[in-house]
Amino acid sequence: MLITGVGTAIRGVAGPADLLRPAVQEGSPDPTATLTGRGLRYKDRATKLALCAGRDALADAGLLLDPGLTVPGESVGVVVSSNYGNLDTVCDTVSAIAGQDYTATSPMSLPGTASNVTASWVAISYGLRGVNLTLCDGANSGLDAVSWASVMIQARRVRHMLVIGVEPANPVVDALVGPTFDGAAALVLESAETARERGARAMARLGRHARRESHARAVGDVLEEPVDLWCRPDTTPGHPVESAREHDLTALLGPASGALGVVQCVAAASWLETSDGGTVLASTHGVDAASAVVLTGAGR
Repeated sequence: MLITGVGTAIRGVAGPADLLRPAVQEGSPDPTATLTGRGLRYKDRATKLALCAGRDALADAGLLLDPGLTVPGESVGVVVSSNYGNLDTVCDTVSAIAGQDYTATSPMSLPGTASNVTASWVAISYGLRGVNLTLCDGANSGLDAVSWASVMIQARRVRHMLVIGVEPANPVVDALVGPTFDGAAALVLESAETARERGARAMARLGRHARRESHARAVGDVLEEPVDLWCRPDTTPGHPVESAREHDLTALLGPASGALGVVQCVAAASWLETSDGGTVLASTHGVDAASAVVLTGAGR
């Protein structure tokens, strides 16, 4: 499996390559300001961020041009990883019903309470008629989403998968979990054969993935040699990784929850495309499980 396109929608991060820098740019504009069209006022922040990152990843992969997709819509699927995506909409709706009754809700906002709303809007907006999934299983959700995208391609459900990790910062999320990451990252995954057929440029190759009960086991089951870059979780319980360089994206961006694994893979792809080969480990660690993914240069 190859990563053939990436995109970001993170304030202070001009593009995927900026994820490798030691700090974000202060005073940068809101990435959702680039969105245009009708109905934006009824979309939550997570959906808007995902639309921006997904659009850029599809365009980067050569799958989206003006005026639309360059491949059949049914050949492209989408999987979104987000733990807090539409939490604000759900809480606002519940509060309105509890305070008055169902007539206090808006028929325009009610569809936004569905757990799959972000993935659905991305698919509708860009004509992606393939498999449509949402994952929200904690800290490992992002890497799990990348793995499930690979499974969908291997099962021949689709030829291309758009993977988006997104978390919004808003008063509801802040009240429930504290300050968090506000942004989205996206990548396009497809088989080497499909990429070769359409002449797509490959950024990185997706290697082994493991989801285990501990970080040590997950890492141990995917690593066969030391890595050149380790995109590490915010905490590393009892398993140091032998690597030439470590990069903590949580320290750069804040707690990214379900978006972290996708952000790690986007950063890894950017690093591998500009480096002379190498191997990158992305790993996450939740309360009851951990995930790890190995990425290598596209030529390996």
